[in-house]
Amino acid sequence: MMHSAWYCVISRNGLPSSSSVLDVTVRVWLKRDSGQYWPSIYHAMPSPCSCMSFNPETRRLSIGLDNGTISEFILSEDYNKMTLVKSYQAHQSRVIMILFVLEMEWVLSTGQDKHFTWHCSESGQRLGGYRTSAGACGLQFDVETRHVFVGDHSGQVTILKLEQESCSLVTTFKGHTGGVTALCWDPIQRVLFSGSSDHSIIMWDIGGRKGTAIELQGHNDKVQSLSYAHHTRQLISCGADGGIVVWNMDVERQETPEWLDSDSCQKCDQPFFWNFKQMWDSKKIGLRQHHCRKCGKAVCGKCSSKRSSIPLMGFEFEVRVCDSCHESITDEERAPTATFHDSKHNIVHVHFDATRGWLLTSGTDKVIKLWDMTPVVS
Repeated sequence: MMHSAWYCVISRNGLPSSSSVLDVTVRVWLKRDSGQYWPSIYHAMPSPCSCMSFNPETRRLSIGLDNGTISEFILSEDYNKMTLVKSYQAHQSRVIMILFVLEMEWVLSTGQDKHFTWHCSESGQRLGGYRTSAGACGLQFDVETRHVFVGDHSGQVTILKLEQESCSLVTTFKGHTGGVTALCWDPIQRVLFSGSSDHSIIMWDIGGRKGTAIELQGHNDKVQSLSYAHHTRQLISCGADGGIVVWNMDVERQETPEWLDSDSCQKCDQPFFWNFKQMWDSKKIGLRQHHCRKCGKAVCGKCSSKRSSIPLMGFEFEVRVCDSCHESITDEERAPTATFHDSKHNIVHVHFDATRGWLLTSGTDKVIKLWDMTPVVS
């Protein structure tokens, strides 16, 4: 979390691995005259910290703990002191996500107890809750419509309509084969991005009401974080593979086709291995089924021996395509729509400061890195 020349860091296992003691501190780091960052605050919490949310305008720092508590602090103007304002038991177990909504004076949170809750930040009073199908790792809120988006480990995204003391289910949708690990909401284009442990990102067109879902494939491990630069229409995704991918979303992208079902290759009519009747009639050995990523047809290996990237369909890496589709893809259509960067550590947390174009990453190596993204996000 960044503001001016400072940022906050949550450290859960900051001590060497040989130690059995958890680091339960929250630290605020200030940039000194030497250009180095040093902690101006070193505050010990009663339980390991699991998540946090900071609002620069009010200097309100909300911290979720492993014991289900949310503690709220106010940071001094010089960022050398943090004062506890209130604490409340929001969940029965670890708090996974926190989101402070200044316009509503609400604190939204999800927990390992499979509950989404929201509290009044002024009184600490619980306003309501909703039980999700699994633990939720994605949380976004639209101020204009009061819709909250909750992504959970089952791969489902739930949309709820919040009122002052009640909520109603709007809809649920699912497109990932793995759990949802990150959400990012663009209130201008009214588009929701979801990242998953299945390595993919899906762009859901909520505002268009057409049910469009665009896939983006650019990571080799689970997607850990998503950030959106509204002014340039660029999506920044970070993964456990250490990759930082900057996607150009100011292009007309195409939906990936549904995979078609067939008992034989839709190009050469060779039977697939479960099609015993055709195998017997034609006296041919059954083949393994594949699918062309461009047209979605069921094809055999011989008819889909080529590989190609299809960036406008979200495939930045080369994928299987049938021979006829491979011939139809032009060099222009193969032009990349994303840039790839190696963070050189397995990313677990990210914060993007769109005003400065700075990206903060922290990894499993317990190292915090601050990146200047302006050369690629501009």
